[in-house]
Parts: sequence; structure tokens; C-alpha cells
Amino acid sequence: MTEEQLSSYHPTLPPTTEEDRFSWLRLLRSRKVGPATFRRLLREQGSAQNALAALPEMARAAGIKGYEICPPGVIEAELKAAKAANARLLCLGSADFPTALNDLSDAPPMLWAIGDVSVLRKPSIAMVGARNCSSLGARMARGLATDLGKQGYVVVSGLARGIDTSAHLAALNTGTVAVMAGGVDVIYPAENTDLARDIAQSGLRLSEQPMGVTPQARHFPRRNRIISGLAQAVVVVEAAAKSGSLITARDALDQGREVLAVPGHPFDARAAGCNLLIRDGATLARSAEDVIEALPKQQPEIFKVPVPEIAPEPAALGATLHREILARLGPSPIAEDQLIRDIAATAGEIGPALVDLELDGRIQRQPGGLLSLTA
Repeated sequence: MTEEQLSSYHPTLPPTTEEDRFSWLRLLRSRKVGPATFRRLLREQGSAQNALAALPEMARAAGIKGYEICPPGVIEAELKAAKAANARLLCLGSADFPTALNDLSDAPPMLWAIGDVSVLRKPSIAMVGARNCSSLGARMARGLATDLGKQGYVVVSGLARGIDTSAHLAALNTGTVAVMAGGVDVIYPAENTDLARDIAQSGLRLSEQPMGVTPQARHFPRRNRIISGLAQAVVVVEAAAKSGSLITARDALDQGREVLAVPGHPFDARAAGCNLLIRDGATLARSAEDVIEALPKQQPEIFKVPVPEIAPEPAALGATLHREILARLGPSPIAEDQLIRDIAATAGEIGPALVDLELDGRIQRQPGGLLSLTA
């Protein structure tokens, strides 16, 4: 069983306090800590605080000299910048984190968001394509985005010029998400400044990069996996034979999403990538109806829109184990191992119940693997 498969059996619990969120950010911003390493460290060390304490020694053991974790001042500056930009931090495992990303082995542990996060609860279609698109390509992107919006789909794209811009503009009134390669507060290209402002008012801007980061070439492929991960399908409108749009299509296939492409004239280099995708099995897209028809008839749980409701009491669910856990815990923390022994349950039985109660806000985890009732 791979590390990625193992991680799916141990869901990452979201930070519950400002101190926890600070530690999460500090760990994620530390050198050589990416999404996969972040999740492994949390799993092995139990908390971000423990992982931060262990990192220098782990780096020395790996032969890395002079390793230092991210200084607190860097995180303080990022949080200050986020406050100034009215950005919100979405953490893996929390209720407002995009559900569609939960099944990705390289899901970003944290995302900065500016705008209306409720659009993340709606079904989404990604649209990508050439920056130097043709007038027909831009027209096609606008038509698809408009019609998909009317059918209740949010349009996800990357805020680049060309196809991305056309798709975002057409979906402003129905819902659009811009996944940015740099910081969520850094608009690139600058010509889309007004569009980015409008998206923040009626849709959502997202980024996994720190606040204030100017996008670099290496950031765009990482950004693309989020675009495809958020969506049920990726539609490539125009793309050259070697382009970032084809990277997004490959990500979509790896993630189990549908891939569609708009065909183009064989002599037009901007259509070469789309024609190759269709040749290799992508669904041909002529209209929004083609896109919707290509979606799986039974959508996975990750794409089903949750219906807000008041969480019932555990007793109403007949959850004997939940009740017993709550009865055993009090304001004073006790070790999880002790709780397991007291209840005479296995770790496999009690683990999911603890996650349920923690997500409901009924219990809280303390440093050192301790548990207590929420005050």
C-alpha cells in the first residue's frame, strides 16, 4: 500500500485554533515541505507543532546542513497581508475546504481565498485554452461558459489572458472560480485587474501560494492540478500541441475527471492540442449539452452538493459509541490510549467516531495526543 493510499485512511484533521493555523502555515512554508511531506509529517508527528520541532533533526539526519524552519515573522507578515486583502484561509479537512480536492494525493493543505466560498459547493466545469486564442476560440469559450452557467455549473479557470479571460467574463453572473498561480492578492496578468476584482465580488479567487508571491513559470503546472481537481470535467477550447492546457488535461485524467476538447481546423496550430486530445480519446465538445452529457451519470460523493442542516445529537442517531466517548471525556484532557482502554474498543472503531465528534465541535485535541470536551 502506497503512502498516498495510507493517507486516505487517516484523514487530516483541520486546525481548530489560531495557534494551530499559524503552525500549519509555518510548517507548509518551511523549506522542502510540500503537500505530500506536510501530510506525512502531520501523520507521523501528530500535530504541526510537533512536526516543526522535529524538522531540524530530520533535516540533519538527511544530510541537510544549516536547516531552519520558517521564521514566525514570515507567517505574521503573510497573515497581515491576508487581512489587508480580505483573504480567508481554507484548511484541508475543514467544512469550507473544496470537497472535490479531498481525494487528491497532492491536495494543497491550505488555500487562500478572496470572494464567495459558497461557490465551491456547486458543481464545476473547468475551461482552459490558449492565451493567444482566435476570435472564434474566444467566442466558443464565452458561449460554453454562458450556457454551462445557465445549467447551474460554476466555471473554473486560471485568470490567464485568452480563453481563461473569456470564460471568466461570461460566467461572472452565474459563478466562476479563478485559480491563481501566484499569491491570491497578486493579479497576473495586470490587464485582468478589473476582472479579478469582479470575480472577488461575485465568485472566488483561490491560490495555494503565499500572499504577495509573483507567479513564476514553475507555479503554473502546480496551479493546473487545482483547476482540474475542482471540476467534474475539463474542457480544452484551444491549445497548441505543447501547452499548459494539455498539462491540465493530463492532470484531469490522472484525477479521474472527464476531458473534453473543442475541435479545430487542422491548419490552425492553436487547435493542434485539441485535435490530438480527441484523437487519443477525449470527448468532442461542440456545446454545453455535449459537456453535460459526458459527465458520469452517478457523480462521486466528492462532487455532490452538501445540503446544510443542523447536526443532530449523537443520541438521535443512536450512536452508542459517540455517547460513550462524550460520557468519558471532561474538561480535563486524557490520553486517547486511555480512552480506548476505558471504553474497551479498538482504535479502528473509535478513530472514526473521534473524527466525527471533532468535526462537530464536541471534542478537541490537545498537544501530546490528549482529548477533552470542547469548552
